[in-house]
Amino acid sequence: MFDRRMLLFGGMAAGVATMLRGADGTIRLDAVDVHPPGYPTVEAVKWMGEELQRETGGRIHIRQFPSGQLGAEDDSLGFARYKAVAFCRVAVAALNNAFPETRLLSLPYSFRSVDHMRRAIDGKVGDDLLNVFDRRGLVGLAYYDAAPRSIYNIRRPINVPADLHGLKIRAPQSDIFLETLMAMGANPTPLSYGGVFSALETHLIDGAENNMPSFESSRHFETARFWSETDHSLSPDALLMSKAIHDRLAPRDQELIRDIARRSVQVMRESWDKRVADARAEVLKAGVQVNQPDVAAFIAATQPVRDRYLQDPRLAALYRRIEEVA
Repeated sequence: MFDRRMLLFGGMAAGVATMLRGADGTIRLDAVDVHPPGYPTVEAVKWMGEELQRETGGRIHIRQFPSGQLGAEDDSLGFARYKAVAFCRVAVAALNNAFPETRLLSLPYSFRSVDHMRRAIDGKVGDDLLNVFDRRGLVGLAYYDAAPRSIYNIRRPINVPADLHGLKIRAPQSDIFLETLMAMGANPTPLSYGGVFSALETHLIDGAENNMPSFESSRHFETARFWSETDHSLSPDALLMSKAIHDRLAPRDQELIRDIARRSVQVMRESWDKRVADARAEVLKAGVQVNQPDVAAFIAATQPVRDRYLQDPRLAALYRRIEEVA
């Protein structure tokens, strides 16, 4: 796997010079996402491409590869770091190990509401957490909504942490998510997003955790008929750019891309809020049983996870700043 990926990265990176800038001076920037066309993050980047074309008179445009055409989110990060693509959209959980500061955004119940999360990442805290990516070949452009995340499974409604005992629940390959599910009483099972549907069908796992739009768009609700609104994570997604490609652009183009990316957040959120409501209506129509668990019990169960990570002075300081905007 390592050799194949390195060959792919290397082969694509070798072609960047011709892929990036055409003989007529036009610039094509490629973007990847595991989500399908129509998904809010994909639509936000599509809007970015349209704005770039409009504001540059067609000189710069974006070519998209949605639906995981080029691999999983970990692959997307590699493609961007090795300048094979310009943009990637990834869940913050995929960044936690490489960029420890982002762990704060993944901690269970670190935000009190979606509004609280948006105020925090739209302000100075968010700006600071976008600047951590430069040291590893990436440029942080924006944070997109990807929450709230809850539990769904094929067995039963989850009302209290004890209801998760014995259930194998898929988690992103993130230490924090694994520890969170374990603290909540589940048997966390790391698995790529693309493998969840078949794992549910074959009962390799009993359930997973994610946001409502992903639950609906992935069709996981066709097998997992119980959705329990634990709202345990309000972790956002990150829109990142290859630093190598960013640095090859003229300063005015760099600033234009940053500005359009910032403006794309509101475009994404409007689409996101509608998508959450539509996805909820769709799964309810399909007969999924939705319940409201005892959230206070889950907050208490996950307190040791927060306590452990907040021993890091950097995270503790960021956490205090997030609390200030609550």
